[in-house]
Amino acid sequence: MRIFLAGGTGVIGRRLMPALVDAGHDVVATTRHAGNIDRIARLGGRGVVVDVYDAPRLGEAVGEAAPDLVVHQLTDLRLFDTEATARIRREGTAHLVSAARESGVSRILVQSIAWAYQDGDGLADEDEPVEAGSAVAAMEDLARTLARPTILRYGWWYGPDTWYAEGGRIADAVAEGLLPATRTVNSLVHIDDAVAATVAAIDWPAGAYNIVDDEPAPATEWLPSYAAAIGAPPPRSTTWSSGSPGGRGASNAKARAAGWIPTHASWRSGFRADGHD
Repeated sequence: MRIFLAGGTGVIGRRLMPALVDAGHDVVATTRHAGNIDRIARLGGRGVVVDVYDAPRLGEAVGEAAPDLVVHQLTDLRLFDTEATARIRREGTAHLVSAARESGVSRILVQSIAWAYQDGDGLADEDEPVEAGSAVAAMEDLARTLARPTILRYGWWYGPDTWYAEGGRIADAVAEGLLPATRTVNSLVHIDDAVAATVAAIDWPAGAYNIVDDEPAPATEWLPSYAAAIGAPPPRSTTWSSGSPGGRGASNAKARAAGWIPTHASWRSGFRADGHD
């Protein structure tokens, strides 16, 4: 299959690209910087320099790639700039969907999040709405204007090159005692399991899927375990918990029913697999 990967050098993109190539796909991957073209080639893809906000150039790039599937893995969180990522989800997705439609592409796979569900009881499943009016909701609605949208709602990524790895934003905050353990329930997923699910989802029926591990847990439970794993002091606990959205975990039953089996069914084994105690 010919795949147009928007976001080829991000945390998931640079792991996803070789996995897609190993699965037999032909991948054209985007970057905003010409200096990344050689890196993309080493990962097995063909690089194209394009900014998602340059709609005419993006349309040309998608048309030249003639893909069967567009994969949207674009974010802008290097500086924890949530507004920049919200813009990508709204404006960038609109440009990407338009380029796909103009090129006759009916399939899109979109990176979404599993902590945008509205507040409620128990684990959230894919039939429940995400926060109304949010950039996440706008992105998902745009994807659904194509005939075959696949929306992957990932849990919090941990593992190599993520914020939880050595030197990452979360790892540093925990090491400095800056991140309290709240009662908010989180769903996590190891980055390698997220990549495996993304490759597998190409063959799944269109729709939304939560890509999370089997053990959603409050931060009062998992964060002390993570802190101990990286040799950080125990985080202070608080009775505070977030309101809607993000205060509940998500169910992975649908993704499992589609055949996905996470290697790290729990963050407990995942922390150990990353060399933590």
